[in-house]
Amino acid sequence: MKIAIVCYPTFGGSGVVATELGMALSKRGHEIHFITYKQPVRLEQLTGNIHFHEVNVPEYPLFHFQPYELALSSKLVNMVKLYEIEVLHVHYAIPHAYAGYMAKKMLEEEGIYIPMVTTLHGTDITLVGNHPFYKPAVTFSINNSDVVTSVSQSLKEDTLKSFNITREINVVPNFIDGSKYLKSLTACDRSLMAADDEFIISHISNFRPVKRIQDVIRIFNLISQQKKAKLIMVGEGPEKEMAENLVYNLGLQNKVVFLGQSNEVDKILCFSDLFLLPSEKESFGLAALEAMVNSVPVISTNTGGLPEVNIQGISGFLSNVGDIEEMANNALSILENHQTLNKFKKAAREQAQAYDIKKIVPVYEGLYSSALDKIKKSANLICALLIYL
Repeated sequence: MKIAIVCYPTFGGSGVVATELGMALSKRGHEIHFITYKQPVRLEQLTGNIHFHEVNVPEYPLFHFQPYELALSSKLVNMVKLYEIEVLHVHYAIPHAYAGYMAKKMLEEEGIYIPMVTTLHGTDITLVGNHPFYKPAVTFSINNSDVVTSVSQSLKEDTLKSFNITREINVVPNFIDGSKYLKSLTACDRSLMAADDEFIISHISNFRPVKRIQDVIRIFNLISQQKKAKLIMVGEGPEKEMAENLVYNLGLQNKVVFLGQSNEVDKILCFSDLFLLPSEKESFGLAALEAMVNSVPVISTNTGGLPEVNIQGISGFLSNVGDIEEMANNALSILENHQTLNKFKKAAREQAQAYDIKKIVPVYEGLYSSALDKIKKSANLICALLIYL
């Protein structure tokens, strides 16, 4: 199949998943076209069947805000026609499904029918989508998609609760490519980050308020009072400055390292002993899954899709949002001795295998084929009616 993928090209979970999906599909013989405003960060290389098409938004003094949706719709129309793309897969209802719908309608005017698969990732539903200004557009975009998927059962339930949805929502979870994480622990040079007798604890996010970055530091502070440890903070965002100030106020400057954005997340997780994710809300918890596939147990909240990924007492522990003391105590129980830590590390890796990309990609292929069959039948029916009339 020839598949166009529309996503945000950033470090966020939706962009990572969309990019990894496209690369995996290309390895299975599909022709993939990424269409967005810059090359996705995880897109390692362009090959004969992986293409990137940049969406340029011309600046006009008439517009106070430049119309990205309009530029994206036009780009989609042109690329579908030029490369004879068969399936459109958009990640995020707004603005991508909205732009995709407009492209579909423009193409239908020329007798070209293409199915659109929309994947809901989280903030398009729980944050942006719930705003009164955008809710009608989000509802419209979802209901006018040919196939709708959500990355967790929790997100599906949130969507059905918040919107008047008439489409079936298929739960297709996020995934991980386990083959990329087959290094032994001896391949990880822990001395780069900590002394031999120190545990390495990590956190990776976009440092937005929903990630509760200060909770990460306060949990670590409680842990470090009883165990020698280093905290590795990976990411950039609006909460970073407050986090740095808190580290200073708690006297943790020699124990906390801020690395900023990184394309070497697997190397950082490779030598981590524990991962902290005390988020206010997580539609899935891709960061937790990436930690687990690297044999890193997870201390997280029990919100959103996290209980579907991080299994209580197996791959880590779950606590109520804001319960810093319990999360610290759970962390200390895992770090109690090397035997316990290794048990959790092994279990975390095993739990992550349930989300291996080899199990998930065929599900998407099945949805693409089903959508393509339905759209072809509809197109044939329309043609027959036109001939009859």
